[in-house]
Amino acid sequence: MTSLRRLFSAVFLWILFLVATLVLILNHLEDHGVSSQLKVAEENPATVTHKVYFDVEIGGKPSGMTTHFLFSANVFKILNLFCLFNLVLGEKGIGRSGKPLHYKGSNFHRIIPSFMIQGGDFTRGDGRGGESIYGEKFADENFLLKHDGPGFVSMANSGEDTNGSQFFITTVKTSWLDGHHVVFGKVLSGMDVVFKIEAEGNQGDGKPKTEVSISQSGELPV
Repeated sequence: MTSLRRLFSAVFLWILFLVATLVLILNHLEDHGVSSQLKVAEENPATVTHKVYFDVEIGGKPSGMTTHFLFSANVFKILNLFCLFNLVLGEKGIGRSGKPLHYKGSNFHRIIPSFMIQGGDFTRGDGRGGESIYGEKFADENFLLKHDGPGFVSMANSGEDTNGSQFFITTVKTSWLDGHHVVFGKVLSGMDVVFKIEAEGNQGDGKPKTEVSISQSGELPV
């Protein structure tokens, strides 16, 4: 009987530990405006959750601002969107690479006219780097949203479930990418700036003719 009581006590304490851990996780998500969006995100495959901006420099000269809506395609993708949103804000300090977890100062390293502009590699700047705020790559959540035209913001990857911090913005419809890259945003304004960036690319390896960088990034009211 004593052994049985000890077993029950141990199980009870373990359940309490699990409940306390779950409460802490939910409170953490709520503090960052995540839990309040979960139900809305389930009901709409293109729910706008954030509005962000990039100030762009071409050849070291201010060249305009792009603003973007960030979508949530389902309840689970919010956690990955949270990762990307924090890279825009740059509030997560230094990553494992020793570089700030921030898009500010990073380049558009691959620009292919009549296709897309690609950036987000803030660790190496050449497409071989990048880092999520979690340090690890994260999975493709779903492919509900499509690359239906210019201005869609999508995750760059090197294969299935290899999302990090790199992204690209389409300059044409790129339906062949559907099912392979996760769309998470859309340019709201500043497509003229996107096309300016596109003009600095080439059809070969996509290496820009002139350095194109994000001089500042942040959040705007939705």
